[in-house]
Amino acid sequence: MPDMLVKLYDLPPLEPALAKPRKTGIDIRRSITPEKHIVIEWIKTHFSDFWASEADAAYARDPVSCFVAVENETLIGFACYDVTKRGFFGPTGVGEAARGRGAGKALFLVCLHDMWAQGYGYGIIGAAGPVEFYQKTVNAVVIEDSWPGVYRGMLRT
Repeated sequence: MPDMLVKLYDLPPLEPALAKPRKTGIDIRRSITPEKHIVIEWIKTHFSDFWASEADAAYARDPVSCFVAVENETLIGFACYDVTKRGFFGPTGVGEAARGRGAGKALFLVCLHDMWAQGYGYGIIGAAGPVEFYQKTVNAVVIEDSWPGVYRGMLRT
C-alpha cells in the first residue's frame, strides 16, 4: 500500500463532514488521556496490535493526536496522526456496524485540519488503504515507490 501526499492548505471545509455523523448521534472529538485504555483495547479488538501500538503514541502528544467517534457513550471509531512518524496520518478505523454514516470521513478530516492548525503544510497518509477515497476526499496523490517506506524492516512477529 503506497503512502499518499495531501495539501493541508487546500482541505475541504470541516463542518459539513462533522454534520453528517452528528445528525445520527455520532460525536467526533479529540480523545482525552483518561480514556486511553478504552481506546487502545478497542483498537486491539477491532483492528490490530500494530494499530493499537501506534495509537498509544498519540496520547504522548500535546495536544493528544487521537480523535474518536462516539455514539451513546460507546466508541465506534478513531483516527490518529503523528504516531509512527511526524506528519503522518493514520491509523484510522470505524467499527463494522457503524460504517457508512460519515464517521470515517469526519475523523479523517478532523485530523487533517488539526495537522494544519498545528503548523503542517502537507500531510502523508501512511500505507493508504482506500486510495480512491483519499483521492476523492482531499485530492491526495500517491507517492510512487513508497511501500514499505517508513515501515521497512518493522518487526511483525
